[in-house]
Amino acid sequence: MTSGKSVSADVAFVQSPLGQVLSAVMTGGSASHRSIADYLMRNPMRGTALKIEEMADGCKVSTATISRFARDIGFGSYGAMRSALAETLHSALQPVEKLRSSIVRRQEAVSPAEASMEYARANLATTQGALSPQALEDVARKIDGARTIYVLGLGMSSSFASLLALHLQPYCKHVVEMAGSGGNEAAAGRLLHIERGDMLLALSFPRYSSDTMRLAHFARNRKACVVTITDVPSAPMVPLSDHVLYASSAHGVLPGSYVAAVAVIEALVATLMVSNKSNVRKAARLSEVMSEYVIDPAV
Repeated sequence: MTSGKSVSADVAFVQSPLGQVLSAVMTGGSASHRSIADYLMRNPMRGTALKIEEMADGCKVSTATISRFARDIGFGSYGAMRSALAETLHSALQPVEKLRSSIVRRQEAVSPAEASMEYARANLATTQGALSPQALEDVARKIDGARTIYVLGLGMSSSFASLLALHLQPYCKHVVEMAGSGGNEAAAGRLLHIERGDMLLALSFPRYSSDTMRLAHFARNRKACVVTITDVPSAPMVPLSDHVLYASSAHGVLPGSYVAAVAVIEALVATLMVSNKSNVRKAARLSEVMSEYVIDPAV
């Protein structure tokens, strides 16, 4: 199997030199430049085929702004930028197509259960390759410094939000699991008091919930830090997030495979647990307390 970084074309594109340049523009560029970079990050394939007038129309800017953008990120012309975009995509897609073809061939000879396991292994490999320890440490540090952690997951993502909230509770002073009883309306009510110094930790996987985006908008307007665990850089929550952790979720039959999502949750919590001596002590105390309530298999 190819390396994890090569399995997901979306992740590979974001991690490419051109993808990194576009990500930097989205963070610190002008409003018009951010609009163009966001469009290219969301539609890289389409960007390779559009004429400059079509690109300008799609980004709601002038053709002169498109040309200036291309020069500002290091290309002599719009055509040169479009060629670089195509070359980057070609490099990203080659190993992905190879893996997809391999899985399709295997599906002809194996059961649906075995094919599903193959997708799970591929998603774990993708996620492991794309997830940097530094990104986990950055998010763990933000969690450690937040006053209140609001954990949000709706629809299929709600069960992962519950798992994450349960893991965070021993190490955070105040964790609010938003997807409890009362549905989406109650979740909005629980978010009412979020403000600067707090964190919204959202999980968003196919099928994506539009209410998750609306609540994230509210949290951003209140100056809270927004961290998202999602599957691809083109996911709708990415532009709303200060930090993103990716867990690949491709599947041939189901809306998504969520094995990697659990792996990322575990990796994040493990990073948080060892991030400082205080959390190590909390883990030790938790083990002492829990020893009274669990059965020791060695006894």
